[in-house]
Amino acid sequence: MSNFSPFRVKAHDLSHVKKVIAVMSGKGGVGKSLTTSLLAVNAARNGKKVAIIDADVTGPSIPHIFGLSGSVKATDDAIFPATSRGGIEIISLNLMTDDPSAPVIWRGPVISGLIKQFWTDVAYGEIDELYIDMPPGTGDVPLTVFQSLPVDAIVTVTSPQDLVSLIVEKAVRMAEMMELPILGEVHNMAYMNCPHCGEKIYPYGKAPKGELSKYGIKIEEELPIDPELASLCDQGKIEEYRGGYLENLNKAISAFDPKAK
Repeated sequence: MSNFSPFRVKAHDLSHVKKVIAVMSGKGGVGKSLTTSLLAVNAARNGKKVAIIDADVTGPSIPHIFGLSGSVKATDDAIFPATSRGGIEIISLNLMTDDPSAPVIWRGPVISGLIKQFWTDVAYGEIDELYIDMPPGTGDVPLTVFQSLPVDAIVTVTSPQDLVSLIVEKAVRMAEMMELPILGEVHNMAYMNCPHCGEKIYPYGKAPKGELSKYGIKIEEELPIDPELASLCDQGKIEEYRGGYLENLNKAISAFDPKAK
């Protein structure tokens, strides 16, 4: 469906995107925005030209994580995304409204229309990897993303309580229906490091390795409960983090050839 969708919309003439990766989960609040941000930061550090679409319109958090505020620039012909300190191109509703704290009380078709505009009206330029911070769940708005935008592959995110559960399976089943490969799974809040000895502590229990292989997911990454990382996100300084989180997944995304899927 993803390759031949009759609902596909055309990118802006000034956008040339090589690879589109959607970061999704079967529910909200599991760390999609954090995962999206870390993958984008890692890719930019590896020399990639990177962009992010904040498609979680009712709960946009990407601008805050990157310390962006104010409005994006626009002409009669194009909207130009904001640029982070590290050079990542970002588009979000929070960068297009006077009051980012105001609730978005919109019906699904209006939200879907805005997400399409994030692709048709925004001039991203030359981009190696574009990441979409997906809306939660598997309903109307995520379906709009998959049918309207040329998504090449998916990264799924879970919290420990949801691992290998109905929530994970829903996201996997949706990926299958869209005929999209899942490049990896991120287990957010999987562990914490003891501040005294550095030992990994798994407060929710350690997930069995390879449990998700039955879904065709080969790469499983873990994100810890990390107060320093959380503080950087709160301060809008995600690009200052130092660590190796999600590096294996970034390598898989870099090596992934959309034409070969």
